Amino acid sequence: MITEKTPIGEIMKRAYENGILIPAFNVAYLPMIKPIVDTLKRMHTFALVEVARPDVERFGAKSFQSVAEEYHKLADRNFSRLHLDHVPVIDEEGKRVDWKSLIKMGLDLEYDSVMIDGSRLPLEENIAVTREVVELAHRFGRPVEAELGAVFGHESGPLPPYEELFRSGKGFTDPQEAERFVKETKVDWLSIAIGNVHGAISGVAKDKKKVSARLNIKHLKRISQKVGIPLVLHGGSGIKREYVLEAIKNGISKMNIGTSIRQAYERSLSEKPDDIERAQENVALEVERLIKEYEVEGSWERL
Repeated sequence: MITEKTPIGEIMKRAYENGILIPAFNVAYLPMIKPIVDTLKRMHTFALVEVARPDVERFGAKSFQSVAEEYHKLADRNFSRLHLDHVPVIDEEGKRVDWKSLIKMGLDLEYDSVMIDGSRLPLEENIAVTREVVELAHRFGRPVEAELGAVFGHESGPLPPYEELFRSGKGFTDPQEAERFVKETKVDWLSIAIGNVHGAISGVAKDKKKVSARLNIKHLKRISQKVGIPLVLHGGSGIKREYVLEAIKNGISKMNIGTSIRQAYERSLSEKPDDIERAQENVALEVERLIKEYEVEGSWERL
C-alpha cells in the first residue's frame, strides 16, 4: 500500500510489474485540481496530477508555480503525485523552447517527476537531451519520462485522417530505436506512439469531440519486450476502452487524460459562466467515470 512517502519511481515500478494503470490527469485550469484530488481520495485510486506547457500558455493553469502551490495545498499524497508533463525541446509550432530552465523550475518547485519531450528532434539529439535531463533529475532523486515517436494532435492545422495514420504506422515508435534510446539515456518511463493521438489545443478543433483512437497492441508488445520499463500513453481521452485494457496488460503503466476533463470543465462554464463549483462537479464526475472505465478504482490498496 502507498504512503505519502513512497517514491513515485517505486509506485510506477509496482504498477508496471502488476499490470495496474496509473492515470495522469492534466490540469488545464487551476480549479480542476480540487475535484481531481478529492475524487482520487474518495475512490481510493492513485493517479498523477500533471500540467504541461500548453495548459499554462493556452488555457487557465496560470503557471507551473501556481499549479504546484494549489496541488500541495489540496492533495492527499497517499493518492497522488505531481508530474511536470511535456516540456518540449521544439514546440507544436516548430519553435525551440528553453527546456532546461523549465525542467530546473519543475525540480525546484518539487514536482515529483518531469517529462522532457525531444520527439521532434533527430534520434541522436533526442538521446543527448534526454540523457542530460535524466542526469540532472536523478541528482534530485526524481524520475524522468521522455518521448520517442510522434504522437500527433498538438500541431497547428488539422490532423491527417486518423485511419490513414493508423494504417501507415506514421510516427509509430520504432522498437529497435526504443531499445537503444532507453539503454543510452537511462530514462525511467517512455511515452510511445502506437495509434494514440493528442486532443487539439488550438482553433475550433479544441472544442470538438476527439477522434476515437485505437492502439496497435502487437506493436506495443514489440516495444515492451525491447525496453523493459514502464510505458506511457499520451492522448488517453477517446481511446476505445478495450484497447486501453489490453495495453495495460502489455506494459502501459501511465496514461495521460486531458481533453475529456478539460472539455467537461469548459462546457459547464459555457452554460453557467459564474458557477465554478458546478464546473468542478462536472470534472469530478468525468474523473470518476474514467476511473471506473479503466478499472483502476481502489488501486491504492493494490499498489
